[in-house]
Amino acid sequence: MTPISQIPLDFGYRSAAGSSDFLVAPCNKDAVAWVDRWPDWPAPALFIFGPVGSGKSHLGHIWCARSGADRLQMEDLSVETAADLEKQNFVLIDSLKSPFDELALLHLYNTTAEKGGNLLIIAEDPPARLAIGLADLRSRLQAAPTVGIGIPDDALVGAVMLKQFTDRQLSVDPEVLTFLMARMERTFEAASNLVAALDEAALIEKRRITVPLAREVLARQMT
Repeated sequence: MTPISQIPLDFGYRSAAGSSDFLVAPCNKDAVAWVDRWPDWPAPALFIFGPVGSGKSHLGHIWCARSGADRLQMEDLSVETAADLEKQNFVLIDSLKSPFDELALLHLYNTTAEKGGNLLIIAEDPPARLAIGLADLRSRLQAAPTVGIGIPDDALVGAVMLKQFTDRQLSVDPEVLTFLMARMERTFEAASNLVAALDEAALIEKRRITVPLAREVLARQMT
């Protein structure tokens, strides 16, 4: 594990309106490059996949802020909702997983392509690993540029936590982060939830964020 004192704070970042900064690291730099490339995408759709908590939804929100895209959750995908989006040129689908309404997605893909628009599709698995029965849809998704986001490493998770503490104007000693990093789940979602819980506990109990407080908050989260 990377020592907290050695966590680099000079990651690149992309900002989104109303969102915290997105730190760029080896595990996500290819996906960031594709989002930066928009609107110069070579196909109507871009497919970003990665594990839960890897930051792919955050990157999707950045694209929405840039493009003005509507966000459609997978469970809301239907022929009716696809029809409602016919006037929208850009749509984010977050996140796609089998089974889903394949005919609705094919309709949305085709109408978006006809208008010269774009779909950004986010999923945990790449198109080749999705059980897609509709041949036309399967071929379209497998032809789309596909880029993966890896699990964030210790350095990136630590940098995210440091930044979130700083954004909240909280001073946290390195030993607190060392303690947390040895025990927490290594995802952006877990890091954000933990920072928020520590901030709330420190405010309610009128205590500094120390190792004892961190131990108590982690224990509460595990119960």
